[in-house]
Amino acid sequence: MALPELLSRLRLTPLRHHLRRSLSAAAPPPDEHPPAPPQPPSNPKLFVAGLSWSADERSLTDAFSSFGTVTEVRIMYDKNSGRSRGFGFVQFSNDYEAKCAKDAMDGKVMLGRPLRISFALGKVRGGPVIVPRLPMVCKFNI
Repeated sequence: MALPELLSRLRLTPLRHHLRRSLSAAAPPPDEHPPAPPQPPSNPKLFVAGLSWSADERSLTDAFSSFGTVTEVRIMYDKNSGRSRGFGFVQFSNDYEAKCAKDAMDGKVMLGRPLRISFALGKVRGGPVIVPRLPMVCKFNI
C-alpha cells in the first residue's frame, strides 16, 4: 500500500467514525417508536365555544342530538346583561357519542359562527386548574 493512500485512510477513519456515531445518536434505533400522543380525557361532556348570542339551549340540543342522547345542555350567561357569554356545555350519555359529536361539529358553523369544541375539564372549586398540555417534541441544540 502506498504511503499517500495509507495517510488518506488514516485521516478519514476518525471522521467516518465520528459521523457514524453522531448520526446513530441522533436517530432512534429502528425498533424504537416515538411516544404516542396523550389520549383525550374520557368525558361525555363537551365544551362548546364560539356560540352566537342568539343561540339557546334548544338550538344547541337540536344541533347535537343527531350524535346521541344529549342529557344536559348549559349555556353560560352574563350576570349583568343576561346575554350569552358565547360558550356552553353539552353532555352526552356516553363517551363515544361525545367523541363523535366533537369530531363532526368542531369547526362547523352554527347560526353564523364557527364552533370550537373540546372535552370539558373537571370542575375544581378552590384549587388551581391544571390544563393538560402536549409534550414538546422539538429539541433545540444550542
